[in-house]
Amino acid sequence: MDKIPNYILREAKDKNTLISVRIGHEGLSESIVNELKDQLNRRRLIKVKANRGVVETAEKRKVLFNLMATESNSILVFNRGNTAVYWSGK
Repeated sequence: MDKIPNYILREAKDKNTLISVRIGHEGLSESIVNELKDQLNRRRLIKVKANRGVVETAEKRKVLFNLMATESNSILVFNRGNTAVYWSGK
């Protein structure tokens, strides 16, 4: 994994960064991955939130968020709880 610049980490952890993709109770789908890809083409950082109950454990959330990064060709900057931030790498 490439080193993530400090300014990207600061921006990703900023509480003012709005959630723009939500994972509903049906879980991860192709349309959610496509939406993440589309948004990453327009913006460099995207914040994603999984609704409560979508994934039960922290380990499953980690797997879900890493799978989304792989499927969208993006970099998972960080995740905390049910929220993750992805970077386009640009």
